[in-house]
Amino acid sequence: MIPVVTPEEMGAVDAAAPEPTEVLVGRAGAATARAALDLLGGAYGRRVVVVAGKGNNGADGRAAADRLRRRGVRLEVLDAADLPDHLPAADLLVDAAYGTGFRGDWTPPAAPEGAAVLAVDVPSGVDGLTGEAHGRPWAADRTVTFAALKPGLLLGDGPSLAGTVEVADIGLDVSGARAHVVEGADVARWLPDRPRDAHKWRAACWVVAGSPGMTGAAHLAAAGAQRAGAGYVRLSTPGLAEDPGAPTEVVGVELPAEGWADRVLDGVDRIVAVAVGPGLGTGDAAAAGVRALVGAADRPPVVVDGDGLTALADDVDGDLTTARARPGHGPATGPTVVLTPHDGEMARLGGEPGAPDRLAAVRDLAARRGAVVLSKGSPTVVADPDGRVVLVTAGDARLATAGTGDVLTGALAALLAQGLAPFEAAAAAAHLHGRAGALAWRRGLVAGDVAAHLPAALTELPED
Repeated sequence: MIPVVTPEEMGAVDAAAPEPTEVLVGRAGAATARAALDLLGGAYGRRVVVVAGKGNNGADGRAAADRLRRRGVRLEVLDAADLPDHLPAADLLVDAAYGTGFRGDWTPPAAPEGAAVLAVDVPSGVDGLTGEAHGRPWAADRTVTFAALKPGLLLGDGPSLAGTVEVADIGLDVSGARAHVVEGADVARWLPDRPRDAHKWRAACWVVAGSPGMTGAAHLAAAGAQRAGAGYVRLSTPGLAEDPGAPTEVVGVELPAEGWADRVLDGVDRIVAVAVGPGLGTGDAAAAGVRALVGAADRPPVVVDGDGLTALADDVDGDLTTARARPGHGPATGPTVVLTPHDGEMARLGGEPGAPDRLAAVRDLAARRGAVVLSKGSPTVVADPDGRVVLVTAGDARLATAGTGDVLTGALAALLAQGLAPFEAAAAAAHLHGRAGALAWRRGLVAGDVAAHLPAALTELPED
């Protein structure tokens, strides 16, 4: 995983470094110069303007300028605090004006026509914590950042202004980072091998979703579970006796409209994970069933989505933490509930969508609810009650179509059923879901396309 550190945390990392500042500046300048030469395609005859501020960010830019000058690049270094109305013509503009500690607005002159823009650490004017742009910063073609990613490169306006982001190792110790970006290799490492004597019940899940006349969400969740590797998928829509439109391979089990949680709990002896909520409805019976299921002491791990989250919203400070030990499944440790809210659902659960520090907001909700929280968005943020956070950048606007969240719910249940811990299952499901959307991309993509491409997303994971 790629470490992510806040500006405050990065300040502590810098302060703890055994090397003096001038050594770190030299390394940062060298990394910046390498990125500049790559963008330029060489040095001979190239013109570069470096805009440098007075802090370490500016020092990094000046160090890069010295290296580029020695390579034969024609250089002009300008003071960020005293820029002309029009910048000199150039092939590349290096933005080393202000770093993550900048406060205020930054509205510089227009970049030279036709010049690429390379930002140092973060684009000047972008908040390193929130990604909010203050003023009208330059949009970089590339950003070279040091030691670790900063949240502002992943959140808010950051991704659209940072361009391609490269993390340069300059010898700083970021092993204590509390947040990371998930990569395909991480998901591959988390997924267990299927044993030779595997059978369907070793990865069995139960999807309780939909309502009479509203079964689409249930079908999509079941398809997501199937395509993400569940060995057996049981599907129930409370109050619906028969569901002829369900995927062929699922096993339909009838549940009553009221008191259905007792029937589920009586039948989970061989079920490893449960998903509940998509399309379930918000009536009293549905809400009571969700609360009874989630609150039971002997249930399997459960994913709660959609209307299931609404059922839990009445008690915004309700702690869902309970260590559970099920016969034949060994001792349970840590959270056994995964909540998967979008912004509106997060607010109903007592969270703070749109908070300046999104990572802290998701951490706080996970801690208060005693559950893993998967906060949908770009990027997806997953937190557990202990404060671990991962960001999943695989998904994008292609997934902004009805039903894709239901597919994610099913995929997450399938990964829980295969033995992943809730935190890793949530992160892996979000990554695979995002990659499936990318692999399925075409105009007119629908949620079923995402489910259908989950096997391809699994197949493309790197091998050990």
